[in-house]
Amino acid sequence: MIQVYVKKGYFCAMLKKVRILVIGFVVLIAVSSCGDYNKILKSTDYEFKHKKAVEYFEDGEYVKAGTLFQELVNIYRGTTRADEIYYYYAKSLMGQKDYLMANHYFKSLLKEFPGSEYGEEAQFMVGYCSYLLSPKARLDQTVTREAIESLQLYINLYPYNDRVDEANRLIDELRTKLVYKSYLNSKLYYDFGNHKAASIALENGLREYPDSPYREEMMYMLLKAKYLLAINSVEDKKTERLSSALDEYFSFVDEFPESSYRQEADKFYNTVATLLNYDEQQETNIN
Repeated sequence: MIQVYVKKGYFCAMLKKVRILVIGFVVLIAVSSCGDYNKILKSTDYEFKHKKAVEYFEDGEYVKAGTLFQELVNIYRGTTRADEIYYYYAKSLMGQKDYLMANHYFKSLLKEFPGSEYGEEAQFMVGYCSYLLSPKARLDQTVTREAIESLQLYINLYPYNDRVDEANRLIDELRTKLVYKSYLNSKLYYDFGNHKAASIALENGLREYPDSPYREEMMYMLLKAKYLLAINSVEDKKTERLSSALDEYFSFVDEFPESSYRQEADKFYNTVATLLNYDEQQETNIN
């Protein structure tokens, strides 16, 4: 028993020593690596610095690569290598998930070097960065629209490139977000009882996105908003607004005759028709 205990104790002691040696080795490597990087940062041999920056980039060390390329942007400005530096710096920023600055440098590359060999990818990346920056549907969608415009420009400029399918997929995703945003905006006015603003927002949304998956609900909301606006209107505007609500009813039932909203829509029609002394059969006979 004593011998077994001694062997176990010896084994544990050796294991601790091995762990200490491994940790020490890792620390030594890290310190050495850090020292090498600091030497590169301080170096005035820009060709060497460029070489190391590319190596860091290819190894996925985007922070180190980006720091070096940031300096090289100014060093190589006006040279034949300037567009390459812009490209690698923007890609390094992408690797750091700094999509806003990456977007800026891809745009700068396109603007300053229109004939660059990196132009095609830069154009796609401008749209892709904006896609990644696109916020949730409830927030302002300016960036989303910019992403769509940039990706569509990429498709127009490079219609036969392999990335066209991906660009179209991203555009579809972004457009879906805009459709939902339009729906949310109009529903917000509708839920708050602002019938005039809701009517305008709904009409704009339906016009801009005629194939919206929310079309039936939006058309019903538009009918109801116009109906409530009309019956609560001042007398000198009531007739015009009642007629507008009536037109909306006919548009709705023509497009969605079997809608689950049909029963309530018919109630709106009956009230409006009564207030207008409207006789559908009589109008049919006249026509």
